[in-house]
Amino acid sequence: MISKNQIKYIRQLELKKYRKREGVYVAEGPKVVGDLLRRYQPVAIYATEEWIKMHGSEGVMEISDDELRRISFLQHPQQVLALFPIPEKVISNEVVSDKLVLALDGVQDPGNLGTIIRIADWFGIDTIYCSEDTADAYNPKVVQATMGSIARVNIIYIDLLTLINNLPSSFPIYGTLLDGEDIYQQPLSHEGLIVMGNEGNGISEAIRQKVNHKLLIPSFCEGDTAESLNVAIATAITCSEFRRR
Repeated sequence: MISKNQIKYIRQLELKKYRKREGVYVAEGPKVVGDLLRRYQPVAIYATEEWIKMHGSEGVMEISDDELRRISFLQHPQQVLALFPIPEKVISNEVVSDKLVLALDGVQDPGNLGTIIRIADWFGIDTIYCSEDTADAYNPKVVQATMGSIARVNIIYIDLLTLINNLPSSFPIYGTLLDGEDIYQQPLSHEGLIVMGNEGNGISEAIRQKVNHKLLIPSFCEGDTAESLNVAIATAITCSEFRRR
């Protein structure tokens, strides 16, 4: 039986200040928890009898469906909730210098961030650099939206301007901008930093000045059309085009 103090502790982890203080985040559901268990040692696992029958009881606290509902952040809880340590990231320029990575400049929506992490995983991009004002990757909503991809993608929070300034001047910095050139007509490299901006304001002015390859995802609709693409969708299109080459 789970205690009131344990319930309170888990529920507090919805807030960033408590996750940061404890160095722990919440993952839920067989898919997300299963992917994380392949790579990380959990702090705790709370699971129903149904999950335990499939995966065993070692290191697991068995709880009822009602208890799971009390600690879950999901509308429809899914058998298991686990706590994992927030990974410590080692930052070095070498991480950027020889492959394709993403940089997120002020992406605010947890669903968008989670989807972008999943997209990066799909296209073999293993590192995402996030500005300090980007949503917290260990928010329960973000973790759930990654569908387990958070286990395979390095998320590093950093001052993006400092990161870019420390790169060689010739290093490709790509950004999707309204004054960019048609992405389908531009040469794309196998290495570089792809910057995706805020949902409403796009890439910040300071970072925009550092973009040396401006890209545009063109609309194929004549006349009235959507003003812009969702940032996660734009990320998927951009990553797909880089990998297609």
